[in-house]
Amino acid sequence: MSTRIGLAAKATAFTALHTPTAPLALANAWDVASARIVEASGAAAVATTSAGVAWSLGSPDGDALARDRALDLIARVSAAVSVPVTADIEGGFGADPAAVGETVTGVIDAGAVGINIEDGTRAPGEYAERLAAARAAADAAGVPLYINARIDTYLKGLGEPADRLDETLTRAAAYLRAGATGIFVPGVLDPAVVAELAKGIDAPLNILLGPDAPPVAALGALGVCRVSLGSWVAEAAYALVRRAAEELITDGTYGSLARSLPYGELNDLLKS
Repeated sequence: MSTRIGLAAKATAFTALHTPTAPLALANAWDVASARIVEASGAAAVATTSAGVAWSLGSPDGDALARDRALDLIARVSAAVSVPVTADIEGGFGADPAAVGETVTGVIDAGAVGINIEDGTRAPGEYAERLAAARAAADAAGVPLYINARIDTYLKGLGEPADRLDETLTRAAAYLRAGATGIFVPGVLDPAVVAELAKGIDAPLNILLGPDAPPVAALGALGVCRVSLGSWVAEAAYALVRRAAEELITDGTYGSLARSLPYGELNDLLKS
């Protein structure tokens, strides 16, 4: 019980980090080492990337990773850092709302205080039921879990472009009624659209960053409360693996390694 009381306090503190004045900036991790690096950088919280987690465990992204393996990774990351952890659980690792509730119970037992869960191409009504099950499971555990409801209208190009903003706002309202805490809309960076989303959504708005995204402060001025790098950091890390391998094999040189994290520094991060 004391563990869950501590998690409840951490979840409340995590929720308070969502503000446009200083948007919560999340450089998503995928294993203990990357989580420790993110924490050491001064991050207020650690978020996992479902894609990076799946890839590191030898699985493709997209509801292919087994739930127990995902929960094991969440537990190891949560135990390795002192800041709040929010976990990307893809579509909920379950075929129906009841299974999503079981996943959320497992996430809380693993020590995380937030989740990302995506609607994808599911019918909004079906997704709302999954959110309600997630909220019910968190309530049963006595933890005010931050449920970040991901809306994929822009990311997946759902519906007609002219209707996309209204559809996103309609979904957001339904998902908040179902129990979501915040709304995540990846795939949109246009300042005018972002401002309309922030204005029309009665909850913290999360935007997915990328190399061409506006600065965090500029997004905060538009009303964004949370920004995340998603799978970009993992993709960049794996791109370095490819560059180093190709350079070694093709040219016999090693310039790609010039900005590597020092061995001792990385090793020290994992000693405690």
